[in-house]
Parts: sequence; C-alpha cells; structure tokens
Amino acid sequence: MFESLDETMKHDEQTESSPKERAVRYVMMAVAAVVILGGLLMGIRVLN
Repeated sequence: MFESLDETMKHDEQTESSPKERAVRYVMMAVAAVVILGGLLMGIRVLN
C-alpha cells in the first residue's frame, strides 16, 4: 500500500530516462571521478 521513498525514486528514474541515458550518466560520473582523483594526486605530487 505505501511505497518507500527509495522505491518511488527508482521508479521515477526508470520512467524518465532510457537505458542509454543512464549508461551515459554512469560513464560521465566515472570520468568525472577519475579527473577529480587524478587532479588531487597531481596536486599532491606537485606540492611534494
């Protein structure tokens, strides 16, 4: 009868975006994480 907020959010996300859009989103998040971590590591190496 009552859905949890998490289930509702998952349902809304699935209806709003296609599988291709979700895949692109995950790839972009992975690229952003690599760039951010790479920048932090380079910054640390420059300071040492």
